[in-house]
Amino acid sequence: MRRCAAVAGSAAVVGALLAPFQGTAYAVSPDVVISQVYGGGGNSGAPYTNDFIELYNRGTSTVSISGWTVQYASAAGSAWSTTPLSGSIAPGHHYLVQEAAGAGSGAALPTPDATGTIAMSATSAKVALVTNATALTCATGCATQAGVRDFVGYGSSASSSETAPTGTLSNSTAALRAGGGATDTDNNSADFTVTAPTPRNSSSGGGGGSGVRIHDIQGASHLSPLNGQQVSGVSGVVTAKSGSGFWMQDPQPDADPATSEGVFVYTSSAPTVAVADSVTVGGTVSEFRPGGTGGTTNLTTTEITAPTITVVSSGAALPSATLVGSGGRVPPAAVIEDDATGDVENSGTFDPASDGIDFWESMEGMRVEVDNAGVVGPRTVNGEIPVVPQGSTTRTNRGGIVLQSGDANPERVVVDDTLAATPAANVGDTLSGATTGVLDYSFGNFKLLPSSSPSVTSGGIAPETTATPTAGQLSTATFNVENLDPSDAQSKFDGLAGQIVANLKAPDLVALEEVQDNNGATDNGTVACDQTMSKLIAAITAAGGPSYSYRQINPQNDADGGEPGGNIRQVFMYRTDRGLAFVDRAGGTATTANAVVNTGGVPSLKYSPGRIDPTNTAFSASRKPLAGEFTWKGQPVFVIANHFNSKGGDQPLFGHAQPPTRPSETQRHNQATAVKGFVDQILAVDPNASVVALGDLNDFEFSQTADILTANNALTDLPRTLPTAERYTYDFEGNSQVLDHILLSPGLAAKAYSYDVVHVNSEFAAQLSDHDPQVVRIPLP
Repeated sequence: MRRCAAVAGSAAVVGALLAPFQGTAYAVSPDVVISQVYGGGGNSGAPYTNDFIELYNRGTSTVSISGWTVQYASAAGSAWSTTPLSGSIAPGHHYLVQEAAGAGSGAALPTPDATGTIAMSATSAKVALVTNATALTCATGCATQAGVRDFVGYGSSASSSETAPTGTLSNSTAALRAGGGATDTDNNSADFTVTAPTPRNSSSGGGGGSGVRIHDIQGASHLSPLNGQQVSGVSGVVTAKSGSGFWMQDPQPDADPATSEGVFVYTSSAPTVAVADSVTVGGTVSEFRPGGTGGTTNLTTTEITAPTITVVSSGAALPSATLVGSGGRVPPAAVIEDDATGDVENSGTFDPASDGIDFWESMEGMRVEVDNAGVVGPRTVNGEIPVVPQGSTTRTNRGGIVLQSGDANPERVVVDDTLAATPAANVGDTLSGATTGVLDYSFGNFKLLPSSSPSVTSGGIAPETTATPTAGQLSTATFNVENLDPSDAQSKFDGLAGQIVANLKAPDLVALEEVQDNNGATDNGTVACDQTMSKLIAAITAAGGPSYSYRQINPQNDADGGEPGGNIRQVFMYRTDRGLAFVDRAGGTATTANAVVNTGGVPSLKYSPGRIDPTNTAFSASRKPLAGEFTWKGQPVFVIANHFNSKGGDQPLFGHAQPPTRPSETQRHNQATAVKGFVDQILAVDPNASVVALGDLNDFEFSQTADILTANNALTDLPRTLPTAERYTYDFEGNSQVLDHILLSPGLAAKAYSYDVVHVNSEFAAQLSDHDPQVVRIPLP
């Protein structure tokens, strides 16, 4: 298309200087172009009865063409015939102008949008789109005439064209603009191909091929209805760029909130478009599952691949962001997915109003805004900040959001640093003002990619401190110290020591999980952890704490899971200055099973420390429970330190498998059964025996794992005794949840104990461990 630009000024010398360049001072049309020309209608061998001229809106806004005309002149002529136009053309749609019929036969055209009587040449002529009704009078240089919006010279003998005319047509061929009508380089020869005519009217649009809109590509589903199909002329405004492509969004959305108006265009390398470019794109619709071979549980993202891209204009206004939260689209409060029967990609109803996974999917690729987003998970080392809109329910007392049975908090979305840096943030903070960016998906979560770094307003949370135990209270804690080994920075040892001494008030007993061997992840057969423990105990002493001792059993090399080579294990770390003592009974090894001994109605352990059923397949590639016998002021206390099988291999909450399966649970259920059986043996000898089972169970307080341990009231799970908003020891992807537990036998549970999860780690970006410790103070005579 050619357009003549207006020139300010009236000096003759300016006009004289500009005159020689009139033939090349053209601009690509931002919107309506001539997309097809056919003049063989009704001739011998013609597929259609009538000649026609077809228009296409390659822009992003509806264009009124009322008062415009299409005009025709012979190949060498200067006499022009006109056909008036009316109405408007929506972006991505065509407009069909029917002209004269020939004497022969052929199929009728689709219903025309305008009708004229011009008898067009089948081989070579000139056609113009003019923004007024005044007939042209030119034979050459016509593309630069005032009011000419687009111009096509077809056939080699055409006396005027944009750069060069199209190839010569015939009774059975038309000139079709490339890209479904979207390609416009101001060169008729390059922009048009000579091929069979395919007339398209204003109803053309949607489906594969030309005229498709982004919401047609996305559809109301998790997989595109056009997956694998070629599309062309897809219009939108570039909203963001990455190193391998760009996102674009249709500024004229449809009325269906279930169909996204944004899509990612995969260019494989850095794209050359700029944000705010108005573009049209052709290519193949594809579904990309992020994560490669390791991401098989992820949802897919819809993309256009192998694209051809035409920049229509630059500096367009970005489409308005969709507000999520109060005053905008409100996400479901509890349900991620409740009607799929295995896979959301091929089952269930796509229901963004009630299913969280559908809610976020319906905005994939679009600009999304969350105002004053509440931070519900600390910023991770990968730059991710889980947030929720204001007004979300079941928030913790410190600003998190609690995972519950039946409520996995679908309102969560992860703010990611793909396009702009994310600031350090703790649970309870607020991302001030509007956090706006494109909505993407990866690694099992929907991600909001802000275009600029958010600002943080602190929520003011501080690490908690528990109460100091009285002289008559046995203080027992559990603490996962996250792969602690001597190569860790001294600051980690000092920090953990500070938390044990200051925040936990130096408990009598701390059951530690994830204590590694003396050389950590170096896998050379080392299994001893004396250097790890000596360094921690020294740091506690330096922090003003008491002198601690410890007991543990070295595992077999690489037999207990965890970080390869690390040989993590549980350790009893205890102080003896307040009345606690450890009862040593030799013989416990990595593979020797402990047992309960009945001596005249008094239970004891065969080995102390000793492992519970270490050769049971329930504990394959997992930590074996460590049982120890203590005395508190002369009274026996049995303690079992646990670190159950991890959740590795479970399907993500926002994955395509719905409902997600959790295969790791089976092993934890078997582990809980073994531990419960051992506790039952102690209680069978003495129903009032003092038993504490504690540690990282890697399962929730509402889980079957906890149900097994508490069956028949053998044990009381202390996290279950807390108010719902306080039930958490861990924060995963913004879900505050219980993984660590302390359980008490009936005799201890009947005491007036004090129980406290001490939040010092899980809510903070600066973490010494990803787990919070917890402590129970039990009054014992």
